[in-house]
Amino acid sequence: MFDLTAIQSALREFGFDGWLLYDFRGSNILAQRILHMPAGFHGSRRFFYYIPATGTPQKLVHCIEPDALDHLPGEKSIYLRWQELEQHLQKIVGSAKLVAMEYSPRNGNPYISRVDAGTIELVRSFGCDVGSSGDLISRFESVLSPEQVQSHLKASEITNAAFGKAWSFIAERIRTVGFVEELDVCQQILQHFEEHNATTYSPPIVGVNANGGNPHYSTGSGACTTIREGDFVLVDLWAKLKTPGACYSDLTRTGYVGTTVPEKYNQVFQIVAAARDAGVQCVRDAFAARRPVTGGEVDDAVRRVIETAGYGKQFCHRTGHNLAQEVHGNGTHLDNLETCEQRLILPGTLFTIEPGIYLPEFGVRSEINVYITQQGEVQVTGGPLQTAVVPILLQ
Repeated sequence: MFDLTAIQSALREFGFDGWLLYDFRGSNILAQRILHMPAGFHGSRRFFYYIPATGTPQKLVHCIEPDALDHLPGEKSIYLRWQELEQHLQKIVGSAKLVAMEYSPRNGNPYISRVDAGTIELVRSFGCDVGSSGDLISRFESVLSPEQVQSHLKASEITNAAFGKAWSFIAERIRTVGFVEELDVCQQILQHFEEHNATTYSPPIVGVNANGGNPHYSTGSGACTTIREGDFVLVDLWAKLKTPGACYSDLTRTGYVGTTVPEKYNQVFQIVAAARDAGVQCVRDAFAARRPVTGGEVDDAVRRVIETAGYGKQFCHRTGHNLAQEVHGNGTHLDNLETCEQRLILPGTLFTIEPGIYLPEFGVRSEINVYITQQGEVQVTGGPLQTAVVPILLQ
């Protein structure tokens, strides 16, 4: 639901005179989400929607699509020529000194950088500065409804149970025929999802030995994809319910095909687990102290543990990502490596913490999901934390 009062309150809180939302042929999916554009909307002309911190919103639409924003409150201006667009836009922005747009200085955060440089130049030519709407996007795109939280928790039950299915299937096949293919394990997980009315945008990752050392490995594509006794296995899986607005659960765990896990695997796992737990503690400490915390700060806290252990170069991706209706949502990510994530972690949002160490022989990642309640309580979802590599043949 579009909540004008809440948006205007947030604009004042973050120090903006207004929020200028712009889209051209789907170039700004974030604006479309915030404005609750109708399902299947495919505009062919530029539109602008300006929300002032106080006062009446303003719409600017083309004459052949005059009803594009009719579902929203506010006054409408219609343009035909590009000169008219610029004239109307200057009047709409008015005396504003700082407006929010889907922009990131120096493209430090490409996830929210959806407005082209020329449009930013145009707005600035009116004597108005442009700031990043990143925290506004996090608040109004990624804060979950109670129903979405429940959908995530239900999905978490399904994904948590999927690991038990995977480990048991591997153990049974090893005992009966001596091996199992990565793709067969993947298929068992997908079947489990289907049986529980869950779906996923892409198959899970099942990586044996060196394949697990590739963070975005595609199951079944490695040089050796057969799992045997004595092998190390990484499983990364994600799913959500088949209901509108449902939110994902996204978890990663590791196992060893044997009854006793060799120390070399446990040693690396414990470093990764300590880094994971440092991330949770960083968030908990900040919220307990009522102190703002950015995604970049949490990434630093997690990465510091792995770097101190001497594996900094082997942790080659961000610590985590926003989790919502898409696996990689549009809210705050835990990243100060690939991007400069200065957005705040906000109550009502959900994200992953998933540090990893990727070696030529094997890879370890431990991924959990964290939800911040509206009261600032930090909740780890997805079942019990993995505290040791799973000995698969004991399953």
